Amino acid sequence: MSGFLNRSVSVMDPTTGGGSGPSSLPLGSSPRTNGISTRENTASSPLKIFVLAKKRINDIFGMIGEYVADSSKFLNSVNCEMDIVDAEQKREVNSYVAKVAGIDEILARDHMKVVFFGRTSNGKSTVINSMLQDKILPSGIGHTTNCFLQVEGSETGEAFLVTEDSSEKKNVKSVGQLGHALCSENLGESALVRIFWPKDKCPLLRDDVVLLDSPGIDVSPNLDEWIDKHCLDADVFVLVANAESTLMVTEKNFFHKVSERLSKPNIFILNNRWDASASEPEFLEQVRKQHLDRNIAFLVDELNVVTRQQAEDRVFFVSAKEVLQARLQALKKVPQQAFPMAEGFQSRYFEFQEFERKFEECISKSAVKTKFEQHSERGKAIANAIRVVMDGVYEKAQRLKMERITLRNEHFDRLDFTEKQLNLLTLEMKDKITRMVEEVEQRVATALSEEIRRLSVLIDEFNSPFHPDELVLKVYKKELHSHVEQGLGSNLHARLSTALTLSMESAQKEMTERMAQLLPSERKTQVLNVLPRRDFQVLYRLNCDNLCSDFHEDIQFRFSLGIKSMMNRFLGRGQTNKSQSGASQSDGVVMRSVPLTPQTPITERALFPSNDELNLMSRFALASVSSQGAVGIVLLGGVLVRTIGWKVILVSGSVYGLIYLYERLTWTNRAKERVFKQQYVEHATRKLRLIVDLTSANCSHQVQQELSSTFARLCHLVDEAKGEMETDIQQLEKEIHQLEEAANSSKILRNKAGYLVSELVTFVQQYLRHE
Repeated sequence: MSGFLNRSVSVMDPTTGGGSGPSSLPLGSSPRTNGISTRENTASSPLKIFVLAKKRINDIFGMIGEYVADSSKFLNSVNCEMDIVDAEQKREVNSYVAKVAGIDEILARDHMKVVFFGRTSNGKSTVINSMLQDKILPSGIGHTTNCFLQVEGSETGEAFLVTEDSSEKKNVKSVGQLGHALCSENLGESALVRIFWPKDKCPLLRDDVVLLDSPGIDVSPNLDEWIDKHCLDADVFVLVANAESTLMVTEKNFFHKVSERLSKPNIFILNNRWDASASEPEFLEQVRKQHLDRNIAFLVDELNVVTRQQAEDRVFFVSAKEVLQARLQALKKVPQQAFPMAEGFQSRYFEFQEFERKFEECISKSAVKTKFEQHSERGKAIANAIRVVMDGVYEKAQRLKMERITLRNEHFDRLDFTEKQLNLLTLEMKDKITRMVEEVEQRVATALSEEIRRLSVLIDEFNSPFHPDELVLKVYKKELHSHVEQGLGSNLHARLSTALTLSMESAQKEMTERMAQLLPSERKTQVLNVLPRRDFQVLYRLNCDNLCSDFHEDIQFRFSLGIKSMMNRFLGRGQTNKSQSGASQSDGVVMRSVPLTPQTPITERALFPSNDELNLMSRFALASVSSQGAVGIVLLGGVLVRTIGWKVILVSGSVYGLIYLYERLTWTNRAKERVFKQQYVEHATRKLRLIVDLTSANCSHQVQQELSSTFARLCHLVDEAKGEMETDIQQLEKEIHQLEEAANSSKILRNKAGYLVSELVTFVQQYLRHE
């Protein structure tokens, strides 16, 4: 401040060429060139720092808003089943959307705010008008301003005002009525009237500066309400004091309250009406020093808001009325000689300009710090918090992706192993089933052949009542068929079932155990449902009813020494019967018809004459006997009597007759049953031998069907397991793709968070840390 005082003195000293009156400097020159400036050139104004900083941080928060929206959209789109994002992280990031939107809204309307306070008629409104270079606010003698008047730039280029209780745009001319204390329409001491003034008319407004005029602090006790309502967002306070008096207790008390609410507020003190000192030049320096010491003591010792060196740059001695008048005349291009000023005007004008320069530096630095520092820190906190979330999502997605890839490869290996083992096992089981089927077929054929050889024993065990009556014989044969069917079946079952069952169980157990190795552990329990049936038995279907349906018994009496019987001994019983049935029907014997099925193999028939030959021989013999009649008998008898004697013939005839009588008397139903069974055994044996191969093949087919069905069910389980593995592989492929996309997106968002943080750090270094 001492340098400033020296500069002021040098300007007023006529010996230094400064002149002592208003006519010593040209009106149109710059204050730093000893002239009056209208402050149109603001290219180097400190206020531009705030404008640039505001634009930059708005751009950054625009990017942060997009980033938070993209992050929220990404987290909400992540599939919950992947378990890489929890609900708390989603809620956290979603909450940042509203927070960033709120910050954007605040930044959009943030401006540099300066509030003017002082006692009534100290010239607060005149100071503001001087700074705006126009007479906008009402001013005059006495209590003029009765409410808070806020002047800010108009975006539309038009001038209007708006009251608190209405959004209606009113003419600016009405501010003289609404804000004037003499107006009958009183808005209230705490009411706010916002005056929008075209920015192109005032550099301060163009640089986002808002000026707030207040009623005198000595006319209202509601100071706390004023502070809460209008001062908490202020960047600079200007105390407009009256240089013709001194700082009053009322002014000090108000700023003590402000200092309690705000941490180290920026306060400037303007000792207005310093033009009155021109009338007492001999006391000017003493009065100035007195005011300066008291003002510095108030700022440093009482409020403790600045240091003593800083306080010297916060106290100024000005005449706002002179500055306003000079600037209005300069805008009208009126010569300086047309409006004479009091002694020392140039010095006071220069000091007002110095105040404006210091004020601009202070408010720009303070506004950038107070308006943007907290938001930049919150922006960094939001970006860092989302970066932590995205970093966690990225790491978890990468970890889960590698786990899924490992699991997919395991599924691939397991599927390939299963397919190869299934092919090998299928070939082995087919060979094993084929060998087992052949073994079963051989066993059944051997056992059935043995049972056929023992068929007579089985038929002898049949004890159903026998009677030669045709109806009774029909029932008897049916029961005998059933007995043979059941007997052979039970005998075969007893001989083969245990061995077959063990062989089948062993084969089924082997294929089940080997197939179970191809199934996953959770499906191995399903093998129990495919285990072979415990009630499986081989069915020996002989079908004796149809097989022996062509059996015709011959139970007529046959003398053992008769001609036919003798022929049976030489030619065989079956061939003799055929011969007799072809020769004559007069004997009354029931002959069996030729069977419909082959009775003996080809090799057996080759040992006997053919049917035609036997018929020819029989007919010749019988015809010979019948044609000679009694003559032949007499001749034969005579020959015998002459040869062996009649006694021998008589004895032989008696023995022959006794034998015939014996056989005739013993030809009972029992004998008939024995002959019947003997004939049935011979017939059934021939028939059963023809179906040995068929029966053994049928039994082996049953075994093959049982083993094949068991193996098919096991293969179906393996196929289902393969299908599940293929489905799991497809699902894993899908999840890997999703996790890869999530990892890439989270990596991009994580890196973008780092970029935004670096932008905010650069902003802080450029605008907040740079002096």
